[in-house]
Amino acid sequence: MDFYALFQWLENSDVGAWMRDSVYALPFINALHVVSVVVLFGSLITVDLRLIGVLARTRTFTRVSQELLRFTWVGFAGALISGLLMLTANATEFYVNKIFWFKMGTIVLAGLNMMFFELRTMKTVSHWDATCPPPDRARLAGVLSISLWTAVIFLGRWIGYTKGFDFDAPIDIDLDNLMFSMLAAGGFGAA
Repeated sequence: MDFYALFQWLENSDVGAWMRDSVYALPFINALHVVSVVVLFGSLITVDLRLIGVLARTRTFTRVSQELLRFTWVGFAGALISGLLMLTANATEFYVNKIFWFKMGTIVLAGLNMMFFELRTMKTVSHWDATCPPPDRARLAGVLSISLWTAVIFLGRWIGYTKGFDFDAPIDIDLDNLMFSMLAAGGFGAA
């Protein structure tokens, strides 16, 4: 499969054009991405800190996990959708951006860590659910999860300062008062 052709197609799509041409789309979707990452990481770090044994020590791991992982998945879905939308704006720039690929690889590693934890360590949760600290391999999964997702956040911010978002605001746009002008215009539609 020719990934570069796929990235070109994304960039040339109607969604890509909308993300580039609308004054409001990219800032709004970027803010949505940040909020989604906050929900994802906030819920995930709480579960992982319980897994490590430093937070919510009086509650079982499964209870903490069941209460918060739905927020993790909502945050992940929001981050995935908003991230894909932002990708379309300058997809070919992202394609050649090493930091972007490093971030994608780190997300895959975080997913593999979660998969290994679910397939191996969670099978024995009934033996250690209320134990603090949990067994070493559970604690390792928590430390790896926090480390990998923290790296994803840092890499995501780093992308913003590399070639991922090279665009010029139209001359007639007052960037200092952008939010007020968006509200006055009645929303986030194309300018």
